[in-house]
Amino acid sequence: MNESNEEETRDRGFAEALAPAGFAAGIILALIGLVIAGESNSGWIVLAIGVVLALVFGFSWAYRATRGLRETPEPPPELAAPDVAEEPEDAVAPKRYSRGVFLTGATAGVSGLIGAAVTVPIVGFAVAPAFVGQGERDIDLGPIDNFPQGEFVITTFDYRDNEAPSVNRRTAYIRNNGFINEVPSFTVISNRCTHLGCPVQPAGPTGAPVELETASGPVSLTRVQPANFSCPCHGGAYDTEGNRTAGPPVRALDRYSFLIRNGNLVLSERFSVSEVTGEGANARMKAFKLYPPGTHVDGPDEWMTPWVS
Repeated sequence: MNESNEEETRDRGFAEALAPAGFAAGIILALIGLVIAGESNSGWIVLAIGVVLALVFGFSWAYRATRGLRETPEPPPELAAPDVAEEPEDAVAPKRYSRGVFLTGATAGVSGLIGAAVTVPIVGFAVAPAFVGQGERDIDLGPIDNFPQGEFVITTFDYRDNEAPSVNRRTAYIRNNGFINEVPSFTVISNRCTHLGCPVQPAGPTGAPVELETASGPVSLTRVQPANFSCPCHGGAYDTEGNRTAGPPVRALDRYSFLIRNGNLVLSERFSVSEVTGEGANARMKAFKLYPPGTHVDGPDEWMTPWVS
């Protein structure tokens, strides 16, 4: 093999090693962008760059890896037949490969293993937490008699088992709306501001807290008479149905779904709300799956949210 062929083989091997590395880098950027997209609009830019890199280098990788399937091998030069005995017609000559073909295949294989070794752990650590242990457990708050009709009660409870209290405690504002056609009605509002997630506070006098022990752990109940709810971080304000009335929040406060089990009030998963019309048991709302703070849930603003601040 002459020097030009050796140089061509080295360049080809380098290019084929670069493609899987670029593909792995694109996947990593896309995963990073996906993780931070909910917290920062720049995450969508990182995600887009990662997707473009993964597509470009992935196509290049696949194109180079399948080159041998597309190219028609050149026939070997004709040589004078040696003066030997003829072989049987059914004899099959062994298939031979040049050193360049072997080096190309070995480089592509090693590069693929390197790309997989880099990508698989990152994909596992980045994506798995989004699907493992993300469900919200039911929270038993005790008998519904703990919630006087027509009054709000600040309810604090443990969100998950075996976690530090500093990150495990959650608060909801709960009002007993009475019975409608013999069906109990409750308003259960999350205290997480829909701007950046700060804890929303009730504007009104509060009573003394009552500590209970329920099947879901310790629960604290405090009566309150709020005129509205406000966020101390950035001035967001909401009415007593959770509708945004002022400040930077982009939608109404999230809510908890609930059920009555053996006479006890049980909170279930949260959901997002764009707006609420009516009050108490007569309230009607546009409900959506749970969205992160700062995210619009409907209308043109939802479409533009990834691209504007």
